[in-house]
Amino acid sequence: MPDNKELQAVADLSSRLRTALKSAIVGQAAAVEHVMVALVVGGHVLLTGGAATAKGLLVQCLARTATLAFKRIQFTPDLMPSDITGAEILEEESGSSKRVARFVPGPIFTNLLMADEINRTPPKTQAALLEAMQEKQVTTGGMTRPLPKPFFVMATKTSLESDGTYPLPEAQQDRFMLDVEMETLSEAEEVQVVTGDATAQLARLPQIIEGAGLLRFQQTVRSVAMPQPVKQYIVNLTAASRPGTPDATEAVNKYVAWGAGVRASQYLALGAKARAALEGRDAASVADVKAVALPVMRHRIGVNFRAENDNVKPAKIVGMLLEHVKT
Repeated sequence: MPDNKELQAVADLSSRLRTALKSAIVGQAAAVEHVMVALVVGGHVLLTGGAATAKGLLVQCLARTATLAFKRIQFTPDLMPSDITGAEILEEESGSSKRVARFVPGPIFTNLLMADEINRTPPKTQAALLEAMQEKQVTTGGMTRPLPKPFFVMATKTSLESDGTYPLPEAQQDRFMLDVEMETLSEAEEVQVVTGDATAQLARLPQIIEGAGLLRFQQTVRSVAMPQPVKQYIVNLTAASRPGTPDATEAVNKYVAWGAGVRASQYLALGAKARAALEGRDAASVADVKAVALPVMRHRIGVNFRAENDNVKPAKIVGMLLEHVKT
């Protein structure tokens, strides 16, 4: 269990990050909170929502305030896996005709990678991120190379109704800790965006923490206590999302094709610990689990044709589960 000094340091980081990000990003309070949860546990984030909802700006602001090396990949239909991971090239040695292989690292060798419009490229290229996201390493040419620490992927996703998009495979979605949906701005917030200067605000953001400090805070968060009833609630919540099981509700059996797996339970626990630590508490609660349940589970529940016909979205299923599963 972390001591009070460590927890206070995490809570102070939360306050300073929230203040800094609020100066550059209009609205999106829930999204900022969820991204901070992912930051202090080292989880990857899938950013969804309409166009011009500050998805890219949020990632850039986070990179600056956390003093992280930042690179961006624009995903397109012709993007190849080697464009992400890097490739070996042959070049002549100086002063001789002998050729040697040299590895040229791709943009994935960074601290914070923004995968912009990740679903505009086919699954083969999307899968180039799988090993990096899960193992924090890249294997090319028979050699495994570790990625810098810390390492995060924050991907944006274009609406599937748009032309030229490819659905993300279930295994790919499961690697993202959170699916954070950016909200449409209110009229007052949009006026604030129009009259402001996001580029100037980004340049003025303070550098609040660096990679080594962030790694230390991640260890602090993971040591936050989790009482047995909270663990049981997490297991019950994910089990209730799986159709055909004794715990499944009538709505789940009717509308869900597949439910949340074990990785959802792991991320619910980590997310609850992170939320507790960001508030300076040494133990996670059921309320913390409920606060992160939607972004953790939304992209891990697949709905069937009947749900699409009745306009029942995964978010609604998660809401039903939170009402049904008792603490």
